[in-house]
Amino acid sequence: MRDHKGLNEITNVIRKDIVSMIHGSKSGHPGGSLSAVEILTALYFDEMNIDPTNPKMEDRDRFVLSKGHAAPVLYATLAHRGYFNKEELKGLRQAGKMLQGHPDMKGTPGVEMSTGSLGQGFSVACGMAMASKLDNAPWNVYALLGDGEVEEGIVWEAAMSAAHYKLDNMVAFLDNNGLQIDGPVEKVMDIGHIVDKFKAFGWNVIEIDGHDFDQIFAALDMAKSTVGKPTMIVAKTVKGKGVSFMENQAGWHGNAPSDNDLEIALAELGGAHHE
Repeated sequence: MRDHKGLNEITNVIRKDIVSMIHGSKSGHPGGSLSAVEILTALYFDEMNIDPTNPKMEDRDRFVLSKGHAAPVLYATLAHRGYFNKEELKGLRQAGKMLQGHPDMKGTPGVEMSTGSLGQGFSVACGMAMASKLDNAPWNVYALLGDGEVEEGIVWEAAMSAAHYKLDNMVAFLDNNGLQIDGPVEKVMDIGHIVDKFKAFGWNVIEIDGHDFDQIFAALDMAKSTVGKPTMIVAKTVKGKGVSFMENQAGWHGNAPSDNDLEIALAELGGAHHE
């Protein structure tokens, strides 16, 4: 039986860290970081075969944050999972510090791919899954994409390849919060019937509430039982989840909270600055 109470407590702490980190750096992307907290918590604290004390363990599962601008959610998750000291979170986006604006695989323990150019992380993740297959290795690959990101053509080349090579060790999440930097996805560049699109490209597609652990784990279990197809989990989420004035607001895609904003956000999340 999975400990949902414990996982929910972790998500709350990670959300506090996200808003605190971005406030401290005076820049960053809170909206799409907050929307993905449950997904990363489920993966890192339950689903994936990983060892924070040995980040390069040969048979570890891999996770790629393809929407690399949401680095704060990855950093907070890695820190609380034990990959590095939580004090590092205070150095977000500071010159000479570990945690830069986009993930750096050479400088941050636990980061599998340097991402930020949208679509490339997903392509690399599919390549990793193919490598695992070629080596007859046991490890799986997980990736997280944004719904604005799937407007990129490179995503569809990777999707086509993953289905063609039957990469059933590849599981991707689409953080379907409906907003990107310039506004609603449907108005900027409508992605249409995204579930049907991935199905047409040969993927096993599952639709869930991306903030519901029961649905996240059920989808992951279904993905593991699927043979011959990669899985795309289309997770309906709320941009800025957990902070009332950020929720469903495109303006919080890439803005840092003020002192007053931080005080309100932390109060809504239960108070206390990150350690």
